[in-house]
Amino acid sequence: MKKYVLGVYEKAMPNSLTLYEKLVAAKEVGYDFIELSVDETPEKLSRLDWSKEERDQLVMDMKKVGIDFRSMALSGQRKFPLGSMDEATRIKSLEILEKAIILANDLGIRVIQLAGYDVYYEGKGNEITRKYFLENLQKGVEIAAKYGVLLAFETMETDFMDTVKKAKEVVEYINSPFLMIYPDLGNIKNASVIYNNDVLDDIRLGKGKTVAAHIKESIPGHYREIPFLTGHVNFYECLTELYKIGVRRYVTELWYTGAEDFKVDLRFAVKTFREMLDKIEGEY
Repeated sequence: MKKYVLGVYEKAMPNSLTLYEKLVAAKEVGYDFIELSVDETPEKLSRLDWSKEERDQLVMDMKKVGIDFRSMALSGQRKFPLGSMDEATRIKSLEILEKAIILANDLGIRVIQLAGYDVYYEGKGNEITRKYFLENLQKGVEIAAKYGVLLAFETMETDFMDTVKKAKEVVEYINSPFLMIYPDLGNIKNASVIYNNDVLDDIRLGKGKTVAAHIKESIPGHYREIPFLTGHVNFYECLTELYKIGVRRYVTELWYTGAEDFKVDLRFAVKTFREMLDKIEGEY
């Protein structure tokens, strides 16, 4: 039995597929689990209001197919950020977070990945937005502790939290076992170019605080939809450092962009990174 698991981001598959069909496809190409998306679109946010019957059906589907949704990317708070200057938006943000935690609990999801933004569409944040962000984050972490669901920050593309170092500062400020770090390799690689720092050193700073990692490609200044192995992320070295600090959960983050056969990209990703992780596992 392997000592790690490799999952795939839900958005790597066409949105036209049902969740059951996505489970079947992910298992067919060789993944261990899927990361559920709850983004800012009404369609995805409505998942937070699924009925008990809908939740139970998805659990039964996971058991039937033999593969699970075991993490959640909660990017919906980008539109409703914890640090918003608008009180109604902050209230909505906490409501979204609480509903996401309850949904995770009902589905058996272990980790909710939070987007590391104090604000997003409101422009650059300030000391007030940071203050609101930390206050509301504390409330959210207390809810997560109640349900036993881990929250973990994704390192993003803005300077608020684009490195493991910055995420660690927030995690240590909150100081809860239910708030950790979930770095995105493409984003921290781009940050290393901006700040002229070593991406491997940044990864090492997360030792004891990193619960999983997004395997994503990037090029300087561009953060999405870059095909694997065509950018500048030094995947093998990064995955080695993550493995050395104890990370055993990985998700390939890629997007379906209209390819005739979406499984081609999935097969390439799962083959490429399973081979890397197998080799790393054999060395350590």
